[in-house]
Amino acid sequence: MKAMIFSAGLGSRFKPWTDAHPKALALVNGKSLLQRNIEYLQQYNIRDVVVNVHHFADQIIAAIKESNGWGSNVLISDETNEVLETGGGLLKARDLLESNEPFLSLNVDILTNLDLNKLMAFHQQNKPLVTFGITNRKSSRVLLFDGQSRLCGWSNVQTGEEKGPHLLVSEKEKSSTQLKVMAYSCVVMYQPAIFNLIRQQGKFSIIETYLDLAEEHVILGYDHSGDLLVDVGKPESIAVAEKLFS
Repeated sequence: MKAMIFSAGLGSRFKPWTDAHPKALALVNGKSLLQRNIEYLQQYNIRDVVVNVHHFADQIIAAIKESNGWGSNVLISDETNEVLETGGGLLKARDLLESNEPFLSLNVDILTNLDLNKLMAFHQQNKPLVTFGITNRKSSRVLLFDGQSRLCGWSNVQTGEEKGPHLLVSEKEKSSTQLKVMAYSCVVMYQPAIFNLIRQQGKFSIIETYLDLAEEHVILGYDHSGDLLVDVGKPESIAVAEKLFS
């Protein structure tokens, strides 16, 4: 199986580190976020990894070369001309990822101990187009699911903005507020057919694609609440991560 680690972001919330370095190389107990995610994938025998680069791309490429990919076969998807976000980045890396098998994506600034074998088994059993990890935790932007864990919407908790194919949800479910409100874990398994279905182009979030496709295709959330998960989005998150990930 192949995997992609999204590592091209500007890391604007992670200043001052990202004034001179990519967030992907921020250290947690002496190991960079990128190294940790590559080694996380290795626990499940996933060693073919695509890493996209933009912000201080040369530093990431140098770190990968110096470490020999930390034991994995790491390929670079070059976004130095324009950062494309998760959806655009995935589409740009198509030639590096595409095969007849499902593949994974991770965000470099998320550390988790989600059991990928369980995620894969759930995906294989239910046969959706996309399966991604979700947990019951506080987040300013959340995803909405029906009783079968099928994606049916997105909501910004702070502004009240909502998006999504609410036709998936029966009026009974709407009126009885049976929708599950969950946070996105940024660990995703895709069927290769996703590439022929993505309608967005250029720079876009993969969430846009999920919401666009969810009415016609099954997109599921895999609840792994209780697992460790840290969004290392801000410098103060390092201390939290260091307590949980040795």
